[in-house]
Amino acid sequence: MSRNTLKRRTLLPLAVLLAIAAPAQVLAQDASGQDLEARIAQLEQLVQGLKTELDAQKAATVAATTTLPAGPQPVQASTLMPAANPGTRFGFGGFIELDAMLSDTSDGELTDDSAGRLLYLPSTTPVGGSSEAGPDLDVHAQFSRFWFAADTDIDGHKVKGYIEADLFGNANGNEQSTNTYGLTLRHAYVGWDKWLAGQTWSNFQDAAALPDAVDFIGPTEGTVFVRQAQLRYTSGPWSASLEKPETTVTPYLVGARISSDDNSLPDATVRYLHKADWGHFTVAGLVRQLKYQTPLLDESDSAFALSVSGKWNIGANDDIRYMVSYGSGIGRYLGLGLGSDALQAADGSLQALDGRGGYIAWRHAFNPRLRGNLFVSAASYDNDPLISGLAVTRSACSIHANLVYTVLPKLEIGAEFIHGTREIESGLDGVLRRLHMHVKYNF
Repeated sequence: MSRNTLKRRTLLPLAVLLAIAAPAQVLAQDASGQDLEARIAQLEQLVQGLKTELDAQKAATVAATTTLPAGPQPVQASTLMPAANPGTRFGFGGFIELDAMLSDTSDGELTDDSAGRLLYLPSTTPVGGSSEAGPDLDVHAQFSRFWFAADTDIDGHKVKGYIEADLFGNANGNEQSTNTYGLTLRHAYVGWDKWLAGQTWSNFQDAAALPDAVDFIGPTEGTVFVRQAQLRYTSGPWSASLEKPETTVTPYLVGARISSDDNSLPDATVRYLHKADWGHFTVAGLVRQLKYQTPLLDESDSAFALSVSGKWNIGANDDIRYMVSYGSGIGRYLGLGLGSDALQAADGSLQALDGRGGYIAWRHAFNPRLRGNLFVSAASYDNDPLISGLAVTRSACSIHANLVYTVLPKLEIGAEFIHGTREIESGLDGVLRRLHMHVKYNF
């Protein structure tokens, strides 16, 4: 209670006592009747004024404690983190997801520790083996994720910090009891005005064109899919970046791939993006140095690639999403490394490997709660069997069909059927058939 309010409440009973005592005092002084009535009227007016003011103070106190102003309310008035810039806005979100996959392969079993048991990864599809009697069931929650963001306006500049992780790390327990997995860094970057520094999607990738898949990626063999550290500059529809380099090499006549960290120059990309009410269209270019060093060798080659992609809205309930990519040394960027960046010849020199891939997807909303997607995806590589051997992947393709139902806002269940084929240079191939189901809650 404030000092002024306390003072007013004290004055009210004093005024009432004065009003009672005043007539007797006036009579004792033998005042006239008219003078007495005037004094009493003045005292009554004083008492009523004090009472009205006190009632108003009580009403204001009740309103302040029970009524909130319109609109969203902050968690607290001051910043959540004392060390943050004043006015920093924090965000938190993510999703919890349960995935269940029933997988059947034609030419051997996916190994127990294979990532291909958790998502469609065409490079792991067995080829040339013996089929098992029945399908395998895998269940996990590893793709659940969360993110934090911190946005600030400082002296006319916009600064954004973002970090995101999921649980798709190495196993820290076993499937018999704990099923624990390590935290995996997905994104960690800071952006200010037109600049971005940190780890996020490659500027060569169009994440906005990815299909609405139940699988972690969906059209894996046909899509550019890379997250890595980079420095990026964006101005209007144009963006350019310098990104972390890495070279994958298929040694001479050996199928086992080498991952070389010998690059001395970053990968460079440039992208043009056009957005409109009908969707978006984008084209991106990639320039790379491919390099491999040993105590006896110091070999390098140049590589160039192009990717065109976008999304086309067809009315309120349908859209088409697509991507087509082609180039030399595109292996690490396409299909989660389905092909190598380069082949190593007999003399140790590197030859950039040409590859191509793409997909097209149709999304249809049957009603506000039920939607479905149908898409096909493919990729192929121009291996020279006299250099690469016969065990490397020549091509892969898949077809996907899914239905997703929104049970409650932000809570959905989905099911996707996948039929994928991988062929190696020897001509042998293998087939993967999978029913992938999930329950997903976004927050």
